[in-house]
Amino acid sequence: IMPLPKISTPTYELVLPSTDKTIQYRPFLVREEKLLVLALESEDTKQITTAIKAVIKACILTKGVKVEALPTFDIEYLFLNIRGKSVGEELDVNIICPDDEKTYVPTKIYIDDIHVIKDEKHTKEIKLDDTISMVMKYPSLDEFINQNFDFDDKSSNLNQSFELIGSCIDTIVQGEEAWSTKDCSKKEVMEFLDQMNSAQFKLLEGFFETMPKLSHEVEVTNPKTGVKSTVVLEGLSSFFG
Repeated sequence: IMPLPKISTPTYELVLPSTDKTIQYRPFLVREEKLLVLALESEDTKQITTAIKAVIKACILTKGVKVEALPTFDIEYLFLNIRGKSVGEELDVNIICPDDEKTYVPTKIYIDDIHVIKDEKHTKEIKLDDTISMVMKYPSLDEFINQNFDFDDKSSNLNQSFELIGSCIDTIVQGEEAWSTKDCSKKEVMEFLDQMNSAQFKLLEGFFETMPKLSHEVEVTNPKTGVKSTVVLEGLSSFFG
């Protein structure tokens, strides 16, 4: 018996926002889509993390791309584009009208129109005082999942945001000396954060607030009031509403 034919898979290119490097990827296949659907239905953060990792790893064809090390906005942009090429270039999103905050309007968004927006004020280097500065790094894939698919709303937990901030400090510099947080214990990093005054901590928060993000503006008209509003969608979870 002749073997069944192999279905060829198209290849696409994408520029990673963090490095401006071009990578090649393919759409996800039915077996990977099943994996994603099952994971999302489980509402289990660990399963979702594992599924997204597995799908992105399988779909990136360029050698040497470390998915775990990619910043969140790269992951979001990649995942959105892989999904677009796999399922369809349009997303159907229900957007809540800002004028009454209760009417939903179904809206179509084209994936090609969604971009990673970079803030000119954003910097990875934060000066705490005349002698001490820090070099930051972006949150990893696991932290991205906790932010985007947070089913038990831990986001209000101050300790969790403290831990996220701590995990994003790459190097602490004083004069000629530099400490890599890879060589420090979690406790040491947390104690370092605890010593900051609120103005210094605000600088840290500014790093996260101005971080590049997946963003798209949509105009909606409330069918009940006729009021036109501009809504900004940010982060992956807002595009699957």
